[in-house]
Amino acid sequence: MEKEINLSEKDNWKSPNWISELFKDFFDPCPLNAKENGLLIEWKDRSYVNPPYSKPKPWVKKAIEERDKGRMIVMLLPVDTSTEWFRMLVEAKAHITFPNERLRFNGSKTPARWACMIVILNKLKELGEE
Repeated sequence: MEKEINLSEKDNWKSPNWISELFKDFFDPCPLNAKENGLLIEWKDRSYVNPPYSKPKPWVKKAIEERDKGRMIVMLLPVDTSTEWFRMLVEAKAHITFPNERLRFNGSKTPARWACMIVILNKLKELGEE
């Protein structure tokens, strides 16, 4: 994998303020214009990721791997139920919630042209485990 993340113009959107505020205490392995590739580092116990929408699959895969290490991962993703990465989230038993309106990304004057979803990956407990 490349050391630097090359973002396209369409990937250069900050999370809406209300979402950023909700997850302000979470680690962000995918900050805007990152020089370090978040796919190559260890994430923290609680991470919030707004990955590049042009290529979310590697981020979804990494999020599932990090969840399997016992971490809680929250992702902001476009809604696209026809993709392999969406199927991966379903198979990983992710919790998925859909905001009731199109999001207005920080710095944008108009709502996004696509619907978004908030995905929560949390280590599943086995029956009888406390």
